[in-house]
Amino acid sequence: MAQGVARVRDVTDTPALRSAIDALAQQYGVDVAIVDSQRRLTDFKLVAMDMDSTLITIECIDEIADYCGLKAEVSAITEAAMRGEIKDFNESLTRRVALLKGLDASALEKVYEERLQLSPGAESMLRDVQALGIRTLLVSGGFTFFTDRLKPRLNLDVTRANTLEIVDGKLTGRVLGEIVNAEVKARTVAEVAAQFGATPAQAIVMGDGSNDLQMMAIAGLSVAFRAKPVVREKASVAFNHAGLDGLLSLFRND
Repeated sequence: MAQGVARVRDVTDTPALRSAIDALAQQYGVDVAIVDSQRRLTDFKLVAMDMDSTLITIECIDEIADYCGLKAEVSAITEAAMRGEIKDFNESLTRRVALLKGLDASALEKVYEERLQLSPGAESMLRDVQALGIRTLLVSGGFTFFTDRLKPRLNLDVTRANTLEIVDGKLTGRVLGEIVNAEVKARTVAEVAAQFGATPAQAIVMGDGSNDLQMMAIAGLSVAFRAKPVVREKASVAFNHAGLDGLLSLFRND
């Protein structure tokens, strides 16, 4: 969770400085961010988040697979996709979902009730940005079963995810409709921002895997949360130790 915060003024952002502070941050187990001191949280109108391993601590598909004894196989594909080693997200998702064919749909409820946990600082971060009138979007390569439940629980404005096909109470191993991949995530951020009278530059995007890079790239501020190296390298800010409420610490209140 975000706690102590120290600010240093009049810093010039350079690659050499970033390299040096990254080394110090790793050495002392802290997060260091370089941000424009003139920016305020209220400059933004939208906070968009990935779900699995960002807003929540688990990868839902891996936990679903555990109920049919295939967690290791599915997790291996998930990890490779998040690291960017599998370039075609649609293919990786299709392969993983196909392994779930025949599983009783009650496994989804068990994952939600027994295994899904919010990431540290998620509720306080959302509560504070919502209090400022900032809209919220949960856009996920995961599944609507979970985003539909998180939406009212966290008072989210918009959610988008993939829909698992269920027939006679069992998973068919297929996804219905357009797959929410990196391109769709970025498009959704732009569309939802416009819906609320904003541009992508007025959005904060938080993610952890390579599937989040495109939507992070169009944002005014991108946050890599406990992320893969390829994501940390490209994000505006990386939280390796702070909770999601570390976002609040980036901006002064005065």
